[in-house]
Amino acid sequence: MDRRQEILEAATKSFSLFGYKATTMDQVAKLANVGKGTIYTFFANKEELFHEIVFTMITEMKVEKDAIISEQFSFQENAHLVLMKMLEFRERHALLAKLIAEEKDMQTPIVQEVLVKVEQEIVRYIAEHIERAIAKGEIRQVHVELVAYLLFKAYMAFAVDWQVTHEHALSEEKIVAVFRDTIFRSLIK
Repeated sequence: MDRRQEILEAATKSFSLFGYKATTMDQVAKLANVGKGTIYTFFANKEELFHEIVFTMITEMKVEKDAIISEQFSFQENAHLVLMKMLEFRERHALLAKLIAEEKDMQTPIVQEVLVKVEQEIVRYIAEHIERAIAKGEIRQVHVELVAYLLFKAYMAFAVDWQVTHEHALSEEKIVAVFRDTIFRSLIK
């Protein structure tokens, strides 16, 4: 693994554990086992490093999801595959959950800005797939942006928030079943 990747992994771990505000470049350097100056050869500052991590995570999720979607499958089959793929990213979503908590507690401006961009990007991605399914006649006509937002928020609630207020995280099978039996069932023609 190269130094840049080691720094990104160490920073992801630090941001996930401590949040944006409490993460320092010294912590990242220690976790990556590099000198702080090495970090600055790749990233101008903590903000740039943070942006790289968050938007790389989104890009990776999109690539993974795009690789499993097939025009030959129905909307519900593709939605099921995508949901399962997203659940594989549950651990990586710890960073997103930590950022959401930090934004609520501390209202850190950079975190607020990034969360808005992340949410917009994910909702836009979901909306594109809903529009394709409507065009193919697989699902009923809906307010695309609202349904995309609902899907994103419901996913985050079950994959991340649930375990905060309950003893155990929901299993992948349970999450998929809830989506299939409620939201997806209401969309299918």
